[in-house]
Order: sequence, then C-alpha cells, then structure tokens
Amino acid sequence: MKRDVRILLLGEAQVGKTSLILSLVGEEFPEEVPPRAEEITIPADVTPEKVPTHIVDYSEAEQTVEELQDEIHKANVVCVVYDVSEEATIEKIRTKWIPLVNGDTKRGPRVPIILVGNKSDLRPGGSMEAVLPIMSQFPEIETCVECSAKNLKNISELFYYAQKAVLHPTAPLYDPEAKQLMPKCAQALTRIFRLSDQDMDQVLSDQELNAFQMSCFGHPLAPQALEDVKMVVSKNVAGGVQDDRLTLDGFLFLNMLFIQRGRHETTWTILRRFGYGDSLELTANYLCPPLRVPPGCSTELNHRGYQFVQRMFEKHDQDRDGALSPAELQSLFSVFPAAPWGPQLPHAVRTEAGRLPLHGYLCQWTLVTYLDVQHCLEHLGYLGFPTLCEQDSQAHAITVTREKRLDQEKGQTQRNVFLCKVVGARGVGKSSFLQAFLGRGLGDAGEPAGEPSAYTIDTVQVNGQEKYLILCEVGANSLLTASADATCDIACLMFDSRHPRSFSLCASVYKTPCPRGAARHLLLAPGGAGGRRGCRRCRSQLLTLQGPGEEPMRPRTPQSDLRVLVWGHLLGGGGWRPSQLCS
Repeated sequence: MKRDVRILLLGEAQVGKTSLILSLVGEEFPEEVPPRAEEITIPADVTPEKVPTHIVDYSEAEQTVEELQDEIHKANVVCVVYDVSEEATIEKIRTKWIPLVNGDTKRGPRVPIILVGNKSDLRPGGSMEAVLPIMSQFPEIETCVECSAKNLKNISELFYYAQKAVLHPTAPLYDPEAKQLMPKCAQALTRIFRLSDQDMDQVLSDQELNAFQMSCFGHPLAPQALEDVKMVVSKNVAGGVQDDRLTLDGFLFLNMLFIQRGRHETTWTILRRFGYGDSLELTANYLCPPLRVPPGCSTELNHRGYQFVQRMFEKHDQDRDGALSPAELQSLFSVFPAAPWGPQLPHAVRTEAGRLPLHGYLCQWTLVTYLDVQHCLEHLGYLGFPTLCEQDSQAHAITVTREKRLDQEKGQTQRNVFLCKVVGARGVGKSSFLQAFLGRGLGDAGEPAGEPSAYTIDTVQVNGQEKYLILCEVGANSLLTASADATCDIACLMFDSRHPRSFSLCASVYKTPCPRGAARHLLLAPGGAGGRRGCRRCRSQLLTLQGPGEEPMRPRTPQSDLRVLVWGHLLGGGGWRPSQLCS
C-alpha cells in the first residue's frame, strides 16, 4: 500500500476546483477565491486512512501544458471537477480531460479518476443521468461524487473517495464490463481460501470462517452475521453453500459483492493480510522479511517453525498414514507458484516407497533452513505462516544461532544442526557414503532413480538428544582452492586405499590450515576395498586414527561413526583427534 497519496484536481475554469480545496481546509466557503490554491498537505493523523495526503490545484490560465502533464505524471489519482448546472463541463470530461489524463498509453497503468460534480446546490436533481454513460465508457473512473463547496456538502467524502481510489483501487480486482473478478484477483483469493481451509474438505466451516475473520480483521463474526452472510451467498450462487459451509464459489462471490457495493477496501484488507501488494503479487517484503545472520552463525527452524510445518504436513496427509504421497505433496505445493523441492528430494532424506514420511519431511525443512534461509522464508510465506500463526513475519519461525567460534571457545553449543563435508577424489565412494547414511546403498531396490544429491540429512542421537546432521559431498581439490567449501563443523576425508593419489589429496587437505569457522574435527574414511591397508598408510603419514573411547580399526557404519564424531564436536573439540572409519 502506498505511503502517501497525491490528489490532482482538474476541470474547466469556474467549476469550483479551488473552492473545494479551500472549503476542505477552512471548513467554510471562501468569499474570495484565488486563481489557484497552493499545494496542501494533510497529515496522516487527520485522514481516515492514516496516510499523508497532498492536494494539488490546477489552473489552465496560470499553467502550461507541460506543467499539466508533469502534474498528471506525479498524481496518484485525478479528480475531474465539473459544474452540475453546466452541461458543457460534463461533455468536456469525455472529450478533453480523460484523454489528457490517460490518453498516453505509454505511461503504463491508467491513473484512477474520480468525477466530482460541484455546485449541487444549483441543481437539486443532480447530474448522475448524464454522467453514468461516461462512467461506463471509461473503466478507470472509480466513482462519482456530487458535492457543494458553498454548502460544504460531501467535501470530506470527496477526498476520502480519492484516497480510497489510490489505496484500495477497484481496477485490479474487478472487471465492470464482464461483471466478474479479474483473473489475478480470483487466483489470489483462491489461494487464500485453500490456506484457510484447515481440514482440506474444500469448504469453510463456521470455525474456519471465524479464524479467517480474526486473522484479517481482528474480531470474530457475530453468529447472526455469519448466518446472514451464508444466506446471501446461497440465494445468489448455486453451490455457494454446502452443508451450511461456504464453498470456494461462495467465497469468491462474497468478495465480488463487497466490490460491487463499493466496499473493495474489505477485499484489499484480506489480500494484504495474506501478503499481496497492489499488483496482486506477493510482495518482496512479505516473502523475504529482514533477518540478520552474522558471519559464523547458522539458521535453524525454532519450535514455532517446526510446529507450523508439522501442522501443514498433518493437514495434507489426508489418508493419515504418516507420509505424503506424490499427490499429497502436490496438494501442499498448490499454494506455491512452482514446486519448491526438486527431483533430488528422495536422494537427500529418508523416504518410504516413494512417499515422504514426517521424519524425512522435517529433515528437508531443516536442510533448506540451514543452507538457504531466504528460500525457507519464502516457502513459509507461501504457506501463510504470518497470517495463520498471527506473527509479523515468518522470521519468527527462525533461530539464528550463536557464532560457532564462541561455541568452540566455550566447549558447548545450543545448535541442533551440524554440517559435515565429505571430501575426497572422484570415485572414492562419497555418494555411496551419503546414501549409506540414509540406510540405503547405491543400486538397492529402494534407491531413488536419478542423479544422487550433493546433500543428505538425517538425525543422530547425542547424549540422549536428537540432532540433525547434514552430509555434503565435496571434491578434495575444491576444498583446497575455495575457502567457502572448507566452512563446516566436521570434515570427513575419504580415499580409496587402492589408489595412493586419492589418499595424497586427503593428506593435503589434512595438512592445510583451516580457515576461521572451518571444521576442527576430521574423520578419515578409507573407501573401497582394503580398508586396513589404508589404515596403515594413515599411520605411516603420522595421522592419528582413534577417537575417544574407541578401539582402533573396529569396523563401523557411517551412522555409528558419525554419531561418535558429533558427540566429540559437542564436547567442544578439546583433545580430539581424527577418527578412523574402516570399511
């Protein structure tokens, strides 16, 4: 919504433009009227919409055509003033003033116009019969107000409607010729209906309608008002009410009725509460609210965030089997412009026969939040987090952790998500290692098709607490050349004991000084055959292979070894030595 409103008054000489402005400001009819009033600014606290308003007068005798065009260009709304007692001034609306305002199609969106019939005290019958054909011809005309500067009739209403035309425009919402909602408006309201339909039964119950009413307007509907609404809908729309509940068709009709009755600010309040701007797109401020993440800190979903995404899971798990089928996942994403999770999803988290269980679903949300918090904020915005959770923004679903350096210094952390870079030469088995962490091997019958993901995520138990561990596959050369690739909590150095060069790369990485914020804990992992031969090679290079409380060279799985590793990291790293994973 615009932060201020600029109103320009146009019209023939002597129709009363200046008198209207002076009557508004002075609250009395001026006996002496100058050729043109100076620009007037009305403070926000005295306007109905609480927005600063600038009122600009125009005098054809004092201003040039160039000055007029400049004022039109700056105006948010134009009031075309005519004299209700002079038919010629009414005809000039069609032939002169509207072409001047919106004749240049290169200017972009048309400027909304308010027709102002002044001097209504001179023509008791009014001029609406003459004006209605003009209003039908030009859709940019928002409304017509008849007033009298002399009698102070409808003066404040005139400027209220001008404000309203800017802050709550009709044109994006409604097509008056077709007498239906504009496509983008219907699309936005359909998304809002789906978000408000908490039990996914395609109708809004009284409870859901009241929750919607509270979210948008801050107060519930009285029981009788609720019944009256449903009665109006049922009388006008076949199928608008089913089993005493409001359908999508009924919801759309109700908003169209608000607009037709001049209450389009009601529909705009709904749209803006769910994040829409004047173009009926979700605004950048809504999708990406400010969230400061200092260097060395990471981002996680907090309790409120996990609670919300789990609520969305339960809403769309229609068969209550504890997993989202492809169709149920598509239903979840129906309020997004496109599916946010790509084809690598099955490779990154645990799945069950092509379905996404709650555990894998929460892991995916955790992964997105950690790796790309801006996308996480967008996803929460599309799902309606701010409105449905009654929060200012979805930033309230995110926790920014303490700087990792401070965790290391204090030997403890409150973080719940940790990143392990799995480093090694091509072909040493990094992808197999990542998939084994999820309990599957490459080539297994249950292995998802397609390219493996560079990331996997699962939970591990640490001192009785569940933590999330992200594995990320990284080439050894990349770690040596790009400092960003070295930033992690843990590094797992993988090599193929049959190929000395793959071990040499690991040794180079091991001996390279870690940048600030990089891992302080290393896991040496011989891949392929001959794991014990690799262990001996590690010893020959003076690399320590034993973790605390572990017997050397004992075969372990990726899950158990990484669990021990995370336990060591949480202790703060004092005296930790690289651990050895035998194949």
